[in-house]
Amino acid sequence: MNNAIHQPQTIVVLGGGSEIARAIVVALDSASLRTVVLGCRNTGTADVDGLAAQLGGASVTARHFDAIDHGGHVDWVAAVVADHGDIDIVIQAFGQLGADAADDPLAAANLVDVNFAGAVSSGLAVANQLRKQGHGVLVSLSSVAGVRTRASNFVYGSTKAGLDAFTTGLGHALHGSGARVLTVRPGMVRTSMTEGMQEAPFTVDADEVAAATVNGLRKKKAVVWAPAKLQGVFGLLRVAPNAVWRKLDT
Repeated sequence: MNNAIHQPQTIVVLGGGSEIARAIVVALDSASLRTVVLGCRNTGTADVDGLAAQLGGASVTARHFDAIDHGGHVDWVAAVVADHGDIDIVIQAFGQLGADAADDPLAAANLVDVNFAGAVSSGLAVANQLRKQGHGVLVSLSSVAGVRTRASNFVYGSTKAGLDAFTTGLGHALHGSGARVLTVRPGMVRTSMTEGMQEAPFTVDADEVAAATVNGLRKKKAVVWAPAKLQGVFGLLRVAPNAVWRKLDT
């Protein structure tokens, strides 16, 4: 359970290889942090030692997690709780870009299964546990790509739009339970996943997303944007005429 100054003792990452999620864990580190569980499809690539070296003494372990094992997510969360006790923060950070999904119906369906369906099944499993505990936060990494989808990545954007709607609604459903949801909407982030891609305006580093997330957690926000100025930018882009929106995507 979070201590008196709201420092977490146990953090679980769904998508343990995510550079953004790992940066958030490091930003949340304190003398109170005891346990970090990295849920990974391939535990051998989790770099447990690398993350542990960045922390002040917390135990870091990797555990097999499959985003599309929808029927196993409840048991997965229960097993983590059985081994480590109540969970303070769960960072939902798995996902794929699916650059070729627009031309391949099967690839598009698989992308939806990971980015959206997997987020729904694992998110509900986490929410049920947090509600039962009466405390805890689900931090879900969404994207500004879901705010208004672009022709160049509309399948990916649609998965993030669905994820964003789901986590926003889940936050309302958890109101009054002691548990809550923080939806994080970053723009383009410099990570290995985006390496080699042309940078979009307002591109940030993973550490900047982490700082915005920690600030949102401390202020008990429901949504944070990274960088914050994107909230104003997309406030305008949401209502831009279609012809203008398409031109911006060329």
